[in-house]
Amino acid sequence: MPVITAATIDHAIASRFWPFVRVGSCLMVAPVFGAVSVPRQARIVLAGAIALLVAPLIAVPAKIALLSAAGALITIQQIIIGVALGLCLQLVFEAVSLGGQIVANSMGLSLSFNLDPLSGQSTPALAQLYTLLVTLIFLLLDGHIALLRILVEGFRTLPIGTAGLGPRGLWAVVEFGSTLFSGALAVALPAITALMVANLAFGVVSRAAPTLNLFATGLPVVLVFGLLVILVSLPVVQSGFVRLLGAALMFIQHLSGA
Repeated sequence: MPVITAATIDHAIASRFWPFVRVGSCLMVAPVFGAVSVPRQARIVLAGAIALLVAPLIAVPAKIALLSAAGALITIQQIIIGVALGLCLQLVFEAVSLGGQIVANSMGLSLSFNLDPLSGQSTPALAQLYTLLVTLIFLLLDGHIALLRILVEGFRTLPIGTAGLGPRGLWAVVEFGSTLFSGALAVALPAITALMVANLAFGVVSRAAPTLNLFATGLPVVLVFGLLVILVSLPVVQSGFVRLLGAALMFIQHLSGA
């Protein structure tokens, strides 16, 4: 008959608590899972269920107590790993949203703000449209399942310990932050170019016929032209998001060592 000691109980709790911390930290900031419309209780229950499933399959430091300095360090490392994985994927959605805001500012929709159901903040209507579109694409491509798979595999390739990501891993996350700006530019560049051509045409017309009141007619024309450009450029937004999503999933997979 096995003997139950305090060390055995502490190890059993730690083998479930540390995976729960990593998974829960990731789900709190990851896209879709971290939306304000998703109750925190649901995220906690999901993280707990995943931790219970993976606990028998992973190894945790047996000689480190949960309530010790080394145990606290491991807990902090799991929080950093989970937040880093979720944040890198969230940057892709923020890049698309930023691209939508840039296009909205170019076509005169910067004053139309709505409440974004994913972030809970006021964002331009066009950015919200882009965000909802890429969220549907993310779910259609099973991106949420890919994220959970990388999380589970990461317990084997990046085991629980005091090392964590290390300085090189943290610096790689910082460098990946440039995706926010490069991705936004890739999404918004076709529409911005077309709207810039339209504004240049209005400039030429205003120089050729100074008596025309372009302030009264220019904004509606640019708005209608911008809506047509958005309709035509939606496939570009889709392909750009798929490319960014693939790069982000590969990065977090490499970051976790999977």
